Amino acid sequence: MQKREFLKKSALLFSAPFLPAPLWSILRKKDQLRTAHIGVGNMGMADLKAISSHSAVKVTALCDVDSRMLQKAKEMFPEAKTYSDYRVMLREISDEIDGVIVSTPDHTHAPASMMAMEMGKNVYCQKPLTHHVMEARAMRKKAAESGLTTQMGIQVHSFYDYKLATLLIQDGIIGKVKTVRAWSPKNWGYDGPAPTGSDPIPEHLDWNLWLGTAPKRPYKENMYHPMNWRKIMDYGCGTLGDMGVHIFDTPYNALQLDVPTTIKNKCRKPTGFGFPEKNIVTYTFPSTPYTTDKFKWVWYDGPGAPKKHRELRLPNREELPEQGAMFVGEDGRRLLLPHFMQLPRLIVNGDYVDISDKIEELKRTTDLGGPTTDYGAESNKHYHQWVDACLGNDECTAPFSYAARLTETILLGVIAGRFPNKTLHWNSEKEQFDEEEANQYLDAMYREF
Repeated sequence: MQKREFLKKSALLFSAPFLPAPLWSILRKKDQLRTAHIGVGNMGMADLKAISSHSAVKVTALCDVDSRMLQKAKEMFPEAKTYSDYRVMLREISDEIDGVIVSTPDHTHAPASMMAMEMGKNVYCQKPLTHHVMEARAMRKKAAESGLTTQMGIQVHSFYDYKLATLLIQDGIIGKVKTVRAWSPKNWGYDGPAPTGSDPIPEHLDWNLWLGTAPKRPYKENMYHPMNWRKIMDYGCGTLGDMGVHIFDTPYNALQLDVPTTIKNKCRKPTGFGFPEKNIVTYTFPSTPYTTDKFKWVWYDGPGAPKKHRELRLPNREELPEQGAMFVGEDGRRLLLPHFMQLPRLIVNGDYVDISDKIEELKRTTDLGGPTTDYGAESNKHYHQWVDACLGNDECTAPFSYAARLTETILLGVIAGRFPNKTLHWNSEKEQFDEEEANQYLDAMYREF
């Protein structure tokens, strides 16, 4: 079954009768949001804690394929119902929940989120929004048609330093931007061979449910669950799909970019199993009011990233932040944005320039707020924004209408890694590459499980 077919049929396969989203918002309590959490280990546990810290949230159901992780969450919320299969959960308690939080490995983001939206539920989904481009398109379309409240989990989107950088760029502090260079030395790649043989499946893990719609594969200890799945093509999206979403977010938002027109990934030859450990991805985009006509974006990841470049040189021979982005203006002015909880810095003619007066001006004319000093406390703002929006008291700043385009951009770079050093041309209107051989990776088969 093709993914697009699966997404269309998901309502028929899994949905219980439900009321349209606008009617739900009228009938349910305005002072409470009843939540169901799909995936409660690692990042899922962080999401659970952040969402439940909102006074209006009632954690109603918990779901995880790993019984040990599920038990830890159950101890925190003993009254919540527990499930190992999200499909069963959504069918059985559809009338008891208002919102669904999806915190699974990437390959389950779209199946779980689409089913929830088909049942009229607001959705908070971790990044990247989907595992494949056509899933992102389907998610965006469904969210728009339903009018549901949606948010992608890019918590730093709501941080002071990122909002400040957006305001500075849009205020013209470096003029029109000709290039963005972004980097992360993290290594969610795997250059080794695919494993052989199999290991006993732990009693606490339902391997079939963990695989979900992904191809069936023998279980190998420490290879997939609970951490290393990001490195493997069937389940994750590599470093670009992990850190890239965070680091792309502010420049993408500030420059009001759409999806790219060309993508080229300089990396090793594909193995068909793991993502490359080192990538240099070059994108070109249609121009916007904040960019030059020949704007390009270069992403570096893996050990040793970024590659040395004159546009990345800092004053006084300083070392670059471990992760971050550099905006380069057409006249050579630059804005450095570290990742994260560090203020952006203006560089003119090779020296730092004090921008404190400009920052104070922006504080007076916007709702910028104050510097981020506590990640744990500040990151809750992004989650609480979704809760408040579900209750009709706020608006989300990373809804699926935005998140799907950002994710599509990321995933096009991931696909380019299958064609090293070859420029791919993306036709957004036709939803396909000019290079026919690349189109097979826009979508994939869903395994029935």
